[in-house]
Amino acid sequence: MLELSILGFLREEPVHGLHGYELKGRLHALNGHIRPVSDGALYPAINRLVRAGLVEQRTEPGSAAAPRRVLSLTEDGHGRLLALLREPKDVEITDGQRFFTLLAFLHHLPVRAEQAAVLRRRQAFLDAPASFFYRDGEPVRAEEEPDLFRQGMLRIARATSREEKEWLSEAIAALDSPLGGQGH
Repeated sequence: MLELSILGFLREEPVHGLHGYELKGRLHALNGHIRPVSDGALYPAINRLVRAGLVEQRTEPGSAAAPRRVLSLTEDGHGRLLALLREPKDVEITDGQRFFTLLAFLHHLPVRAEQAAVLRRRQAFLDAPASFFYRDGEPVRAEEEPDLFRQGMLRIARATSREEKEWLSEAIAALDSPLGGQGH
C-alpha cells in the first residue's frame, strides 16, 4: 500500500512533484494514525521506485541550507499506478484500511467499468457471512455473544458494514449509469 500511496500522491502533482517531507505529510494524513510511515520505510520505498524508473528524483535548493529532493511520477510509474488500481491484491479488498487507501486513488483509474469492478470485489467480500468470532464453524452474531465488549465489536462492525454496502451499491449504480459517477 505504500507503493500505491506514493504513486497516487505523485500522480496528483504532475507539474511540480512533491518534496519528500510533503509526501510523508500526505501519507500520514491518509492513514498515519492507524499505520504510521517511518522514514525507515518511506525513503527506502522511494529509492526502490526511483531505481525501478517509476519515480523521478531531482534536487532543488532548500529554503534553509539543505537541498530538497523533489519526486515526480514517470510514465512507467503512471502505468504501475493504474495496474495496482485495476488489480488490487485480495488483502487490499478485504482489509478495511487498505481498501480505504485504494479508494483514495481509485479516481485515477480512467475507466468507470474498471472502477466498478474493484468496488464489486469489495461488495462480494462484504456479502459473505463473517464474524470476528465463530462457534461450531458458524459466525457469531452480536445478539448471540454474551461478552459485552465482543458484542460491541460485532455491533459496530455490522453498522459499518451496512453503511459501506449501501454506499457501494450507490457508487456501482452511478458508475454503471451513462450519466452518473465521478469516474474519468
